[in-house]
Amino acid sequence: MPSPHIVKLFDEELKFLKTRIAGMGGHAERMVEQSITALVNLDPGLAAKVVQDDTVLDEGQREIDDRAVVIIAKRQPMADDLREIIGAIRISADLERVGDLGKNIAKRVGAITDRRQPLSLSRGLQALADLALTQLKEVLDIYASRAIERISFVRNRDEDIDAMYTSLFRELLTYMMEDPRNITGCTHLLFCAKNIERIGDHATNIAETVYYIVTGEQMPVERPKEDKSHRVTVAPTDGS
Repeated sequence: MPSPHIVKLFDEELKFLKTRIAGMGGHAERMVEQSITALVNLDPGLAAKVVQDDTVLDEGQREIDDRAVVIIAKRQPMADDLREIIGAIRISADLERVGDLGKNIAKRVGAITDRRQPLSLSRGLQALADLALTQLKEVLDIYASRAIERISFVRNRDEDIDAMYTSLFRELLTYMMEDPRNITGCTHLLFCAKNIERIGDHATNIAETVYYIVTGEQMPVERPKEDKSHRVTVAPTDGS
């Protein structure tokens, strides 16, 4: 039977992983918020800051991976402890990817700073980002509280994000067809919108990982995981 000293050290190692995940989560939220602010306000300075901040999440993921390997080798954990460690590895990977998506949005700001888009597009992107950020905040809270009864709501709300993205996709296509001068700017915004939609997917992945950590079971896969933009068609304008 492990000594109390060893058990305490093990608990501290697991606590470190949880604390590190919480820090990465907060940083990922800020990156996404700032990337959207930079995009809507066409602020290249803030966009550059977001790009630079991505290294924090890269370092966080590497640190969690390294610590997890050492903990597994030293402690040979089983059952819920092992799931806790594997879950931390998965969640840190999702958060690192969220940071990459925020960075990708920020990197497109410079390409559209001289191309003012309709206000409705900015509002649409902001609304989509608000939904994705709400999803991310919610799953990080679930990770901290282990309140897995809220996970089904998170998964269902991901469909709302997909629907809003599809609507925005259709609107952007319409603007491009109405005026070819909109094509460059709207194309960049299409990529930004897709990045935001993917942030929602990663948030849902985190929720499913938390469910696995707590229960030891995988969630059922009945939830549709795709947007409907591949089905969108726009009728040609009269002048075509």
